[in-house]
Amino acid sequence: MDVQVGDILQMKKEHPCGSNRFLVLRSGMDFKLRCEGCGHEVMIARSKAEKHIKKIFRGGQEL
Repeated sequence: MDVQVGDILQMKKEHPCGSNRFLVLRSGMDFKLRCEGCGHEVMIARSKAEKHIKKIFRGGQEL
């Protein structure tokens, strides 16, 4: 899966704040994501994150 820094990921599950969109801050063996709703930053393993991605938005367009 091609996920780059600056992409916005729409996940299947929501963050506790109610938002399900996350900005990618770092990618590699794990992702560093920032919640678009509350700004909380999380580190998550790439394998786990890829299972939960619903849509990827890059530059305002859906991939």
